[in-house]
Amino acid sequence: MRWRPFALGCIAGLLVAALGGMLLFIAITSPAGTPPPGRTSAPGFTPGPSAPATVAPGETWLGDVDLSSSSVLTSDGPLRNVEATGAGVTLTADGLQAGRLQIEATLPFGSAAEQIGDDIELYAAGTLAGMRRTVEILGREVTIEATGIVRADRGQLVIEPQMIDLGSFAWIDSVASAAVRAFVTIRHTVTGIPEGLRLDEVEVRGDGFRVDLSGRNVRIG
Repeated sequence: MRWRPFALGCIAGLLVAALGGMLLFIAITSPAGTPPPGRTSAPGFTPGPSAPATVAPGETWLGDVDLSSSSVLTSDGPLRNVEATGAGVTLTADGLQAGRLQIEATLPFGSAAEQIGDDIELYAAGTLAGMRRTVEILGREVTIEATGIVRADRGQLVIEPQMIDLGSFAWIDSVASAAVRAFVTIRHTVTGIPEGLRLDEVEVRGDGFRVDLSGRNVRIG
């Protein structure tokens, strides 16, 4: 999957909005570190990472970032219900670096299918992923439908078929079952993501794949 455009669009857009809001807040409130009268830290509050002693000219450091957006649109397609959480984020002219970063988002089935390619169709089948594609087997065009378990494995999006339906070509199953299964087994390497960020978890939702990406010392730029 081409994750880099999604990650860049999501994080850059959200962080720019957050930075603008932060600067406005600083401009109209008391200096940072001086709580308003009567306000105290919530019980159980865990401080973020310690601020550096200084930052280079033109850089901005954010201790904690917690942002969300109902939709992020890029030229490669949309992401829905995006939540980004970061800590120790430094914004520079070349991009940003996050000491810790986690992104949760829904990747619509249509976008995922386009990224995987091969004219595959994807849809929800309960907690499983449904797949449909037309291939050539033994000189015949065969439409294969399957449902499979979805999981993340070493940074890859994996769909393993549990049930395969060949329709009127069911006889092929006994002749080329291994080939049929291979056509609907998806093991897709997550490519183009920033160094240090990888796919940790994925599950099927009604409108797409809910994906979790996380990492440390993540660079985006």
